[in-house]
Amino acid sequence: MLQKINKRKLAVVLVLLVVLALSMTVVQKAASDPENHTGTIEALDEKKADVLKLTASSAAAATALAAVPGEATTPVANKLADLTSYFLIVLMVVFLEKYLVTLTGYATFFILIPLACVLLGIGIYAERPFLKVLAGKVAAFGLVLFLIIPISMRVSGMIEATYEQSMETAVEEAENITEEINESTDEDGNVLEQALTKLKDGVSGLLDKGEALLNHFIETIAVMMVTSCVIPVVILVFLLWLVKVIFGIQVSVPKGVPKKISSKIVKRKEIAEK
Repeated sequence: MLQKINKRKLAVVLVLLVVLALSMTVVQKAASDPENHTGTIEALDEKKADVLKLTASSAAAATALAAVPGEATTPVANKLADLTSYFLIVLMVVFLEKYLVTLTGYATFFILIPLACVLLGIGIYAERPFLKVLAGKVAAFGLVLFLIIPISMRVSGMIEATYEQSMETAVEEAENITEEINESTDEDGNVLEQALTKLKDGVSGLLDKGEALLNHFIETIAVMMVTSCVIPVVILVFLLWLVKVIFGIQVSVPKGVPKKISSKIVKRKEIAEK
């Protein structure tokens, strides 16, 4: 009987060693190959292009509004210029996600999954239940790490599709207001007050357009911050919570059992003393 049990344990350990070897060679290469993540990488490249386009448009509009004579449009120009830092944050997150797409595959299938196989093999052979649970947690965490970016990109894509028109409107308005101001400049790049008076509503009209443009950019930044920064964190927290629920189940002892056990122990002691 013991020999059969040992043979079964040995067979399971051998299977785990095969899984470990396949994970570190075949699966790891496939998971970390950029060609197998073309959809996610293309979506990140599109988002990067959108961020760069918005940054250039807001900077151009801010420069044009700052050149308008007087101080009426200066506050709006300063606010538009301040948006560059937020676009930079989004751009950094996009670059980070692009590199993590392949790095998480390597970390999961070259480090975490093999580690889980080793822990599970030791737990089965040495009959250590806590090692089995730990192996499951390590493997689950590795899969969460590998899936976090693709899942977040899917969710982000659905949200961005709804607000895509808002981004296009912001870029178009920025180009229009920049072109409108540039048409009122001389050869040296100075804005002519005489030319501004010919525009519809003059400087006040430019101020209204600048404020509307600022609102569109703020809305676009809010959407990008949510889709690029907030959603990945929320999905990560949710998946980790799900792993905790699955592997963190505690076995509760029925009420009254400890009292019954303690009473039996006391009775046995009394009998032994007599």
